[in-house]
Amino acid sequence: MEGNMRFRSGPSVAAVLAAGGILAARALIRARRGYDLRDKVVLITGGSRGLGLVLAREFAARGSRVVICARDADELQRARMDLEGRGARVLALTCDVADGAAVAALVRGVASQWAPVDVLVNDAGIIQVGPLDTITREDYEEAMRTHFWGPLETIMAVLPHMRARRDGRIVNISSVGGKISVPHLLPYCASKFALTGLSEGLRAELARDNVLVTTVCPGLMRTGSPRQAQFKGKHRAEYAWFSIAGAMPVLSTSADSAARRIVDACQRGDAELTFPLLTRLAVSFDGLFPGITSDILGQVNRALPGPGGVGSARVRGAESQSRASPSLLTMLGDRAAAMNNELG
Repeated sequence: MEGNMRFRSGPSVAAVLAAGGILAARALIRARRGYDLRDKVVLITGGSRGLGLVLAREFAARGSRVVICARDADELQRARMDLEGRGARVLALTCDVADGAAVAALVRGVASQWAPVDVLVNDAGIIQVGPLDTITREDYEEAMRTHFWGPLETIMAVLPHMRARRDGRIVNISSVGGKISVPHLLPYCASKFALTGLSEGLRAELARDNVLVTTVCPGLMRTGSPRQAQFKGKHRAEYAWFSIAGAMPVLSTSADSAARRIVDACQRGDAELTFPLLTRLAVSFDGLFPGITSDILGQVNRALPGPGGVGSARVRGAESQSRASPSLLTMLGDRAAAMNNELG
């Protein structure tokens, strides 16, 4: 019996030692990849509001020089004033990231005014919400221009300098929607899947140049962005469920917490960051049981609003309010909108 007990405990000890060795090796690799953000030039697309603005605040707090770009000059002006009021060193430049020539000019301008980009964060985004019958080809094309072609344009613009000095960080803000496609968000999810695939492939391609790519797949975040999203069909009902879900404490993460996690992952050079815990569990479950996930989402879709209303027309969230939203259920999201330059 003693011999049997020793036989059973042997593998357990070996497993513990192996796990300890793996964790120690991982910690050593992370320590070697540690990235000092002080005085680094960080370019954040979509940095005028929402998560992009909160990320700019976090990078600035860690000593970085921050460049924010977006299409709306007024939003950029407000964001610049917000950041400067916090002591940040900031450049605010208008740019449509889907325009390759404009992106190239942006990157050259940053290099001439400050220095070449050290860290690129692709955060520019668009959200279109509605049932399949209200979604047009133009919606898919716009989502792809924003979430796939835009990041690709900025990456290719900053890469020559990063490769030349064999140093750089690229952070691509994808989504849980780039891992699990959910109903009423088809253009968003399809384009985020494309970004996830691009980002993961670039990680492998650029590692030899010491340019580390991090793919970020967050779940719901309280950034205040539903007000700027586009809603179709029964737009008030669509806005209600979307804004309520995005404001629930159990289902969503605060923008400040999300920004800290993302910047930490950038500094460590992590390959991927998926959060919060419920999102990680959902992605793992989908990987193991994709059919069950699809069946569950099919039932969820039955509860969502059907077509009708404004049809394929687009209505901003700020113009889609009802008795359900804003309400006590959206209070945290509404507060985030006021804090993160989402009110316009």
